[in-house]
Amino acid sequence: MEKLKKRVLYPREIIAGRVKDLADEISHDLEGKEVVLVGVLKGAFIILADLTRCMKIPYVVDFVRLASYGSGSVSSGTITLSKDIETDIEGKEVVIVEDVVDTGITLAFLKERLEKKKPHSIRICTLIDKKQRRQISIDADYVGFDLDEGFVVGYGLDFDERFRCLPDIYVIEE
Repeated sequence: MEKLKKRVLYPREIIAGRVKDLADEISHDLEGKEVVLVGVLKGAFIILADLTRCMKIPYVVDFVRLASYGSGSVSSGTITLSKDIETDIEGKEVVIVEDVVDTGITLAFLKERLEKKKPHSIRICTLIDKKQRRQISIDADYVGFDLDEGFVVGYGLDFDERFRCLPDIYVIEE
């Protein structure tokens, strides 16, 4: 693995606590409803797995695969969809589970696409929220951590497909 200068931003114990809190909030808000969790691949697979283990309500899991970064650290602004959901979400409560909300372009694209399938509601759960980088106004309903600046890796977050396996979240230092 290539050497990259990085420092721990959120250790695994802090991440686990936040993910449990998010699962508790979602479980409370959607108790008694039909819930579909839509994980955005690849970055959200770890938070989604941990989130589902902490949920206290029934749910169905599905995935989409979208990309806007390619091999860089800055969003290209062009969204590609290579896997759509397979679950019927009409009339159901949908929670999009994302690793990072950055410019908002990817989530706006996905939310608009899912709205055409007529769910009862769409909520957004993200591990990292970078509000200062928004280009499109979109708000997450459930946020693990707010981050002003920095490119982060670990806990499913990658840089050019590397560093996802790190158990903590690191910020890359230049």
